[in-house]
Amino acid sequence: MELAVKTLDGKAAGKATVDPAVFGLEDIRADLLHRTVRWQLAKRQAGTHKTQERGDVSVTTKKYIRQKGSGGARHGARNAGIFVGGAVAHGPRVRSHAHDLPKKVRKLALAHALSSKVKDGSLIVVSEAKLDEAKTKDLSAKFKALGVENALIIAGGEVEANFAKAARNIPNIDVLPVAGLNVYDILRRKQLVITKEALEGIGARFDVNAKEGK
Repeated sequence: MELAVKTLDGKAAGKATVDPAVFGLEDIRADLLHRTVRWQLAKRQAGTHKTQERGDVSVTTKKYIRQKGSGGARHGARNAGIFVGGAVAHGPRVRSHAHDLPKKVRKLALAHALSSKVKDGSLIVVSEAKLDEAKTKDLSAKFKALGVENALIIAGGEVEANFAKAARNIPNIDVLPVAGLNVYDILRRKQLVITKEALEGIGARFDVNAKEGK
């Protein structure tokens, strides 16, 4: 399977060969994408939410109302949830929201996310992501020539310093090294821009996973 390659200026720069098992899937499985996005976002949650339980509320433990004759319930403490200033019943506790997701599912979901961009015509392959100077104005002009407005840029092993500095001031543009490629960031942007070096990294990533049975 071949994809057209362009320069940052929008000019043709040949073609790149990619694995159809990664970029050419036709039947995109939304269930896999959904499971993987939930898994990613769950890992990000701090889980530090907490309310005061009865043991956390500092009040007197003296029985404040007589046992009989009041016409009301026989309460023995003011820290019950029904009183103002009392505890919260069944409130959230500090915990981890993370859950397991098989590596094979994560790998397959990444392939479906990449294939979805190819299928939608939202994948752009560029020869390289480098700039002579870190000027946002120049990079914005190059993006305009490419038709890029809302995109995730996947560079090679490392993001070139000038490119990273120029891109960080442009709204709706994210830049990641190929090692940071993930399903959530692919789906949250309308377009996906990948360098030729990043394509090689993606291919190696899937080959290694296949050899290790991951």
